[in-house]
Amino acid sequence: MSSTQFDGDIDSFVSYLKSNRGLSANTLKAYRADLTACLHLFELRGVTDLNEITLDDLRSWVAVESRDHARSSMARKTVAVRGFFAWAYEHGLTTTDPAATLMTPSIPSTLPAVLTESQAEQLLDVAEHAVATNQYKDDGGAAAASGSGKAAGKTADKSADTVNRSEAPARADKRDNARVTAESQRNAAILELLYATGIRVAELVSMDIADIDFSNRTIKVTGKGNKQRVVPFGLPAQRALETWLEQGRPVLARTATDAVKSRAANALFLGARGGRIDQRIARDIVHRAAREAGVPDISPHALRHSAATHILDGGADLREVQEMLGHSSLKTTQRYTHVSIEQLKNRYGQAFPRA
Repeated sequence: MSSTQFDGDIDSFVSYLKSNRGLSANTLKAYRADLTACLHLFELRGVTDLNEITLDDLRSWVAVESRDHARSSMARKTVAVRGFFAWAYEHGLTTTDPAATLMTPSIPSTLPAVLTESQAEQLLDVAEHAVATNQYKDDGGAAAASGSGKAAGKTADKSADTVNRSEAPARADKRDNARVTAESQRNAAILELLYATGIRVAELVSMDIADIDFSNRTIKVTGKGNKQRVVPFGLPAQRALETWLEQGRPVLARTATDAVKSRAANALFLGARGGRIDQRIARDIVHRAAREAGVPDISPHALRHSAATHILDGGADLREVQEMLGHSSLKTTQRYTHVSIEQLKNRYGQAFPRA
């Protein structure tokens, strides 16, 4: 990221937002990058004082940025710039607010992509089947290793070195099978929890074990702006989580170094090396599961869309779904009613003879 002579002002603005607006770390990071890029452009044009920047300059910046960014990205960038100049004016850094009338690009209203209920069920069934298949292989590996040890004990004319060499591959295979099984248990738990609760992938990877209340079958979720909410989950998710915590998690935790282990001691989900799982791995898990299940390729966010749509189809109240998803505006949640209506129209067209 390029630095500018306005970095001090940007830092002050971001600190203000962090203290007064409760924005998430990701949003603050994006705003900082947006402002740095914007002011760097003006710096290249010879601007040395914020007071030199006019509304026409900002419109020119929007035109330049719009060539390479989607409308949704431009909307966020414009909000960041408008907020910065409003803050600068209020705090006496500028004598006017040139961004006060800067228009935010309109974003076309698109319906979120969702799986059908049968596709969602197929996705979760395949993940559950993978756990059962890998557990069977793991048990077979253990039996093979045990059998190898017994055979070696019965053969008196073999040296100890020969026995050790023959057992080493079996032990390595057993460790590999245990790791693969643990990862399949983790993946199934992730998919079940994402679909059962509709939480965001960032919320998923930040969860700790203590956030799960099995007695009430709920999870405590820390969402955008550090706002907390309690979300229920069903029996399939409970079973998948219990299997992961009791069987899979200890296997992956053993692969961690002491430093990694201490940092991820409370983490609900772990990566292959025993550290807290990151968003990229979680997304890969969902994409790979969709391919293996033969359903449309989806992201964790599309799984969130699917959960919301299916809950509404089941008769849930819109306000309840808003609370569950952590939406600050009911308007955001209402998008899913449009998806449900579209699906209803499609089913009507297929099933009704006079459609």
